[in-house]
Amino acid sequence: MKLALLNRKNKEKKPKKKKSVLREWVDAIVFAVIAATIIRWALLSAYTIPTASMEGTQLVGDFLFVSKVSYGPRTPITLLRLPLTDNKIWGTNTPSYLDWIQLPFFRLPSFYSIDREDIVVFNWPEDVAPIDMKTHYIKRCVAVAGDTLQIKAGQVHINGKASPIPEDLQYKYTVRLKDGTMLTDRVVERYELEKYFSPYEVTNSSNTGEFDIFTSLKKADELKKLSVIKSIKTQMAEDKAGDGRMFVGNELFDWNEDFFGPLLIPYKGLEIDINAKNLAMYGKNITRFEYNKDVKIEGGKLFIEGKEITKYTFKQDYYFMMGDNRHNSLDSRFWGFVPKDHVVGEAFVTWLSLNYDKSMFSRVRWNRVFKLIR
Repeated sequence: MKLALLNRKNKEKKPKKKKSVLREWVDAIVFAVIAATIIRWALLSAYTIPTASMEGTQLVGDFLFVSKVSYGPRTPITLLRLPLTDNKIWGTNTPSYLDWIQLPFFRLPSFYSIDREDIVVFNWPEDVAPIDMKTHYIKRCVAVAGDTLQIKAGQVHINGKASPIPEDLQYKYTVRLKDGTMLTDRVVERYELEKYFSPYEVTNSSNTGEFDIFTSLKKADELKKLSVIKSIKTQMAEDKAGDGRMFVGNELFDWNEDFFGPLLIPYKGLEIDINAKNLAMYGKNITRFEYNKDVKIEGGKLFIEGKEITKYTFKQDYYFMMGDNRHNSLDSRFWGFVPKDHVVGEAFVTWLSLNYDKSMFSRVRWNRVFKLIR
């Protein structure tokens, strides 16, 4: 009897079927995708620098790691999306998501607050996609919620005091060479001027050798000392020369990219009167980023759910972002504030940098590999 029971148990214990090689590969890929997706959402993501707006500090071709935990990772908002993609399918202009299902915004606790001078990756507020699917931008945070910002002759002032100038901050300069002279290949390479002209096309028809460059204060001072340089001058806008490209417009303000403000950066709980100037400065925030329903501005008045509002209290913090290449950056001066719910994370290290103008074997900028960002 015992022998029969033993044989019966042995029959019930069938050997576990071994996975096929294909099944093992599929399981490994699925696990890797899930793990990578969680890491990209909660810990860090990799981004690249596509434009010259942060040039000096960050170069075109820099590959960055961005910390999501610094400011607190956002929970997913758009559920229907391809894993490990941003807003486009790799190498195409095809959206990588469907906006059929949108979850409420929520941010997990952060390790740090967003501070002035942080280099921040965020979703561009002007994009019309869902928040987490908007185009990624990277800029320096020059003013936080509650600050009063003013720019005087290109110098940022916060709450009446001049802000620190980033070491590699760049402006636009006009350079004039002495008559009959040209820059050598060595000078062009040393000061990274090849992107502005061919060294054999420096002089113009009048032989004055005048051209424009974007460079740092330090390099501009060094260029002044070269024997071939006649003059180098910053292209600074004039005070009170209103520029209609500024996000506040030009009807009520005479601001431009070098003379801007004073401007109070809105914060959660700030109450403002509704008038023409405040609507010019903050109207877009109220209508687009404050989660108000049925909101509109008509005839210089604000209406929410059909009721005229004469005072408004902000529901979230905002930030003012600027590129370190100050005369070659479309930033908060042009399109306005960055809402807190659009902030992605803090850029903290350049893990690879490629100069696409160089040949394959000299393309890597080795001095920038695993360089901390500041």
